Amino acid sequence: MSITSDLIRGHTETIILGQLIAKDSYGYEINKAIQEKTDNQYELKEATLYSAFRRLEQAGFILSYWGDETTGARRRYYSITPLGKEAYRQNKQDWERAKELIDRLI
Repeated sequence: MSITSDLIRGHTETIILGQLIAKDSYGYEINKAIQEKTDNQYELKEATLYSAFRRLEQAGFILSYWGDETTGARRRYYSITPLGKEAYRQNKQDWERAKELIDRLI
């Protein structure tokens, strides 16, 4: 069974922030980590991922910079800001409360 996007919609930005808490990363690597953590049951579409990056950067939650790879294409890396860490913490807390309520209702 695969996870439908309807169940996860609205949490994409928090998922990305959660990946960036551990370390700076780039789009492909973030998406690959999401796939691995979900046993290939969920992956973000490229358009969804990069739209989320733009929203997060505009909100001041992440910063982007170009990597210094000497081989292959240059990668755009993303890092979480202190404001992004606070947003992640708050979003995760909100999720835990919502999950608890849903568990009671279903």
